[in-house]
Amino acid sequence: MKAIYKREFRSYFTSMIGCAFIAFLIVIGGIYFMVYNLYNGYPFFAYSLSGVIFVMLIAVPVLSMKCFAEERKNKTDQLLLTSPVSLFEIVLGKYLAMITIFAIPCLIYCLFPLIIKLQGSAYLLVDYSSILAFFLLGCVFIAVGMFLSSLTESPVIAAISTCAVLFLLYMMDSLLNYVPTSAVSGVIILIIFLSLICALIYSITKNPIISGGLELIALIGCIVGYVVKSSFFENLIVDILDRLVLTDVFYNFVQNYIFDISGLLYYLSLIVLFIFLTIQTFQKRRWS
Repeated sequence: MKAIYKREFRSYFTSMIGCAFIAFLIVIGGIYFMVYNLYNGYPFFAYSLSGVIFVMLIAVPVLSMKCFAEERKNKTDQLLLTSPVSLFEIVLGKYLAMITIFAIPCLIYCLFPLIIKLQGSAYLLVDYSSILAFFLLGCVFIAVGMFLSSLTESPVIAAISTCAVLFLLYMMDSLLNYVPTSAVSGVIILIIFLSLICALIYSITKNPIISGGLELIALIGCIVGYVVKSSFFENLIVDILDRLVLTDVFYNFVQNYIFDISGLLYYLSLIVLFIFLTIQTFQKRRWS
């Protein structure tokens, strides 16, 4: 894993993607810091970080697009699949290389609260806990991008799909106002959502029996549940999607000044989930 980590980390700087990513985040973060904290005298650097999140929707897809898609495009993935290194070490090595690059601008951000402290009052606990939440949120974004990169051999498609998914997750809170709340619409949307999950399972396993069986069980369960207790499906989709809003955890640190431990665990669980899905994608390709 160490060799893969070093190889991947070095490749980001030989292709200039790593340098561009780091410089881009530092410049954008510095602009927000200069405007909000230095010019306007706002004592919380965490507020400046909230502006960088939207930029991450563009920066992360550029960082993660080549992770596995370029390996497949150049056919070098066959060397990885036939190597004695486990898939877990391959995926984790690549992932750690990306988050190491992301950690560099985050470490630079750690200097900004100290600069605010030199100018007057500062809230270091809020700022540094917000930087931690920002880092873990970025790690979630990178894990999503890595998984989507493993599904295609085109880095461009990987970047576009990652940008679209991250933008959807970013806008989830606003989109909840347009989600229907009736029981009928709830069961229909739930069936569609479960069907997409089964389709994803099929794309990973290529096993129609498993994916088809899960689809049938989900369909029967939704229909029976609706007949027995239709009120259960009222506002169900809104409640589910509300729990998927990733930025809420970050804003608990920034706006509510709450050290949200459960939110950080939620971020970590999502990271583990997408690493697992990436491993399963390559596990199937190794044996196919």
